[in-house]
Amino acid sequence: MLLERDGSDFLYYPLFNWVDGSLDAVGEMLRDENLLPGLGDGGAHVGTICDGSFATTLLTHWARDRAAGLPLEWVVQRQCRDTAAAVGLCDRGVIAPGYRADILVVDFERLRLRPPEMAFDLPAGGKRLLQRAEGYVHTFVGGIETYANGESTGELPGKLVRGPQSLD
Repeated sequence: MLLERDGSDFLYYPLFNWVDGSLDAVGEMLRDENLLPGLGDGGAHVGTICDGSFATTLLTHWARDRAAGLPLEWVVQRQCRDTAAAVGLCDRGVIAPGYRADILVVDFERLRLRPPEMAFDLPAGGKRLLQRAEGYVHTFVGGIETYANGESTGELPGKLVRGPQSLD
């Protein structure tokens, strides 16, 4: 299997949160009102892990595919509004007048992760682990479309955010 695709495939072996051969402990944690689901690495380990797949896994595994899953509306609220408020980004996380208009349109039934792949596209040939997804139809940042059907539009309206943001 590892020799398929010219030897570029990966084997995934879960090391953490796999208690008794089950992810039930993770589900229990995700349901806790004191936990906000979110994970980001900021790029420190891009050659060994790919946390970018976390939000897609939350939607597919926990809100769609798992028999005793989490309600979709609750997952979206926790991932968007509640997380934004917790870190002081009061100008996002809600679709309403005066907010940033960061919007993601998802084909929920088609949403899925692709297998991880290694890219050598960082400066000096540095590597990074990528895991793309299918089913994200449109991505808007500040009301400007940045991705359409998984392809970049070339628009880059984002900016560095330092500290809490208000609606002002």
